[in-house]
Amino acid sequence: MLVAAAVCPCPPLLVPEVAAGAAPELDALRDACSDALGVLAAARPDLLIVTGPADHAGRGPHPEGATGTFRGFGVDLDVRLGRGHGAVTDRPLPPSLTVGAWLLARAQWAAAPVEGLGVGEPLETTRCASTGRDLAARAERVALLVMGDGSACRSLKAPGYLDDRAEAFDAAAASALGTADPGALIALDASLAHALKAAGRAPWQVLAGAAEGAGLGGQLLYEDAPYGVGYLVATWS
Repeated sequence: MLVAAAVCPCPPLLVPEVAAGAAPELDALRDACSDALGVLAAARPDLLIVTGPADHAGRGPHPEGATGTFRGFGVDLDVRLGRGHGAVTDRPLPPSLTVGAWLLARAQWAAAPVEGLGVGEPLETTRCASTGRDLAARAERVALLVMGDGSACRSLKAPGYLDDRAEAFDAAAASALGTADPGALIALDASLAHALKAAGRAPWQVLAGAAEGAGLGGQLLYEDAPYGVGYLVATWS
């Protein structure tokens, strides 16, 4: 059963070494992510599952101890998922789970074993919800760390350029996440999310499936669009 969830964005710029001189600009976002992880630890889960968007190579399960790297972003920094001593796998963590592993390492996570799940951005809403229900059944007390960004079309300099629909989409997502409303998350339009480059849509709908019947309450900790990308931090508990 799902007992808690934290929703965080997954830009590599969260890592100060990657952001370099721009690192202070995201200090408030890092603080919100730290607070969200604190809610997960306080829930005393038996299992933490980190889920986030992934390309084809990174989709599917990743065991505790799997590694990811930020070397592709010009930084000699590797991270490990959870406290495992290495996993027998040739697959590195996808970038979203690598950022999640970095957040957990930064928080010195030791509250429960950790596993990862990379989710394909095109995954249909019904499949997302079904996946979430399966995750919630993995242990008596399951927690989720849900990685994913909102739209990437909030300004002229955004990765997806300016789209007038982006602000309303992010506002709907923020409302759903802040009120722990699984139905509102399920109602997010997958086609629109794809057009707006909102990589968090599928992981958020996985959360919606996991939370069905759990009766959790939500809190929105952060909502902003630096660099033209919607970043949201929320907790469900």
